[in-house]
Amino acid sequence: MPRFTPARAGALLGILASLGSIYGLAATPAFTYMRAEIPQLRWTPRDAVEAAIGIPTGTNLFRLTVEPLADRISALPGVADATVVVSLPDTLVVGVTEREAILAWSVGEARFLVDRDGVLFAVAEPGAVTVAGLPVIDDARAASTELALGRTLNPVDLDAARRLGSLVPTDVGSVADALLVTVSDANGFVVGTSPASWVAVFGLYTPSLRTPDLIPGQVRLLRSLLDGRESGIAEVILADADNGTFIPRPTPKGQPP
Repeated sequence: MPRFTPARAGALLGILASLGSIYGLAATPAFTYMRAEIPQLRWTPRDAVEAAIGIPTGTNLFRLTVEPLADRISALPGVADATVVVSLPDTLVVGVTEREAILAWSVGEARFLVDRDGVLFAVAEPGAVTVAGLPVIDDARAASTELALGRTLNPVDLDAARRLGSLVPTDVGSVADALLVTVSDANGFVVGTSPASWVAVFGLYTPSLRTPDLIPGQVRLLRSLLDGRESGIAEVILADADNGTFIPRPTPKGQPP
């Protein structure tokens, strides 16, 4: 049997001592979880983050794996990304990147804030400061009643909504104060005016046959159809980027057509 040299014996003793120290740290009550350092968040309550951490006070921090904690926090609707770092002797430091709203999506009485990934991450009251300046999509489709906090919009719907929601009256040559976007089972996406004047039916979009890539051409077509006749138009139907028609506004009684 080979004998240990003094150098090897010393190294082995060092390893055993280190293992003993690690075991001692894992067993000691000196480094146990007592609190979480959580930043002030706009969309996520502190108690929701604490619930996502989900470990009891007194948990030994040397035995703790922080990645699952960060994953659970990241799964909260308003959170885009999260980190968790152990800060001895007794603290978990939480870092959070929150989602940012690009749209407001209305379904019945509910108004959701939507981020660039299509996640419905927060609920806002109508007229709230958080909605001011955001495009609002009014969704009256039957299936949309299933939308809820934390759900993700269909990518085609999100693409169409971003394109149409970004339009302003001058983009289509309109003198209206503002444009409104709705979507329904019967007509798909529709752009109207405020105050109410005409509506333009852009239609339904699909991932392949009728994609939102049609929208820039439809916008140009709408502008050409409104040119010089906006006040006399009730409805515009945009079949595609090259084909469209309009329905004139009824002539008031007593006035010549």
